[in-house]
Amino acid sequence: MTTEHDAVRDLLAAWALGALEPADERTTTAHLADCAVCADEARRLRTVVRALDGSPADGTAFDEPRPGRPGPPKAPPAEPASAGPRADGPPTAVPARALRRRSAAPAVAAHAAPYAAAVAGLSGLLPEAEGRWTTPVVHDWDVHATVAHLIAADEPLATRLGIDTPRPLSGIEADADWDAAWNRRTGELIAHEHGRTPAETVAAWSAQAGALLAAPEARDPQAAARAVTLMGMRLPVADHFLVRGFETWIHTDDLGRALGLTVPPPPEEHLRRLVRLAVRVLGAALGPGAPAVLFSVTGGPEWVLGSDAEPVRAELALDPVDFCLLVGGRYTPPEVPRGATGDESAVRNVLERAASLAWL
Repeated sequence: MTTEHDAVRDLLAAWALGALEPADERTTTAHLADCAVCADEARRLRTVVRALDGSPADGTAFDEPRPGRPGPPKAPPAEPASAGPRADGPPTAVPARALRRRSAAPAVAAHAAPYAAAVAGLSGLLPEAEGRWTTPVVHDWDVHATVAHLIAADEPLATRLGIDTPRPLSGIEADADWDAAWNRRTGELIAHEHGRTPAETVAAWSAQAGALLAAPEARDPQAAARAVTLMGMRLPVADHFLVRGFETWIHTDDLGRALGLTVPPPPEEHLRRLVRLAVRVLGAALGPGAPAVLFSVTGGPEWVLGSDAEPVRAELALDPVDFCLLVGGRYTPPEVPRGATGDESAVRNVLERAASLAWL
């Protein structure tokens, strides 16, 4: 039998985000006045939200899986498709209220909005990991390690923007290959954070994410226009914020599936920005010598990828979320649902090159 105490605990994440319905708000407020345990948990959750300096905004709740979505997150090709045991039973909508509205940092520019929403989404999900921090997620990471990885993933941009990152200094040589250096840094920070409590790791990730969203480059498109090289990609800082939003959402989805929850895709406008960036990166990776393919995403524009000096040899259409999951390494080329006509080898070349971009 569910008690009032249990019911209110299920509402605390939504309360911290300011996303409760009026009736639930009244019930929760009255309970917090009398229950020290729930009041302490509520203060902790609101501290995380305030660290991000967020305010409620409309969004989408956790819901049922989309048809055709891939299974558990993929490890590198040499590893089995399953990254570890999943939570028992189908995905649940337990924290739906927590993400009925997405929190976003105030006054961020459009280029930083996808990252702000992804950070807020992960903040709303993490309370569901309580007591399950050792659940396998992706690669050889558990929930705790996945949050630690996101600290490492955000660190290059934070460092470039002059944000203090008070963690053990990296012993990696400055001229090291970027992906080898990145993997080593992830390993360093996971080992460091496994020596701390999950709450401390979450606080460290939240503080760094909040500092990124408070940086001038997150709020001023002109300040974010300068190009810098991070993770082997020379892009404007604005696009590196999009990359951070992309990765944070992908790993939130990993965590949700590991915990038996379904994470919604980014809002439509954010998804369009992520798709456009991924198409630009994919086009550069294919180069002008690749067979020309007319590529489109459902409900979106079309692009010609590859040679612009030869006739189009094939047409390829993907759902925008599926395209992002392919680029993020959560689909393999044979798995991803697609509509395709024409030269199968040209289509396969695009899909394989898109999948090769994944480093998450």
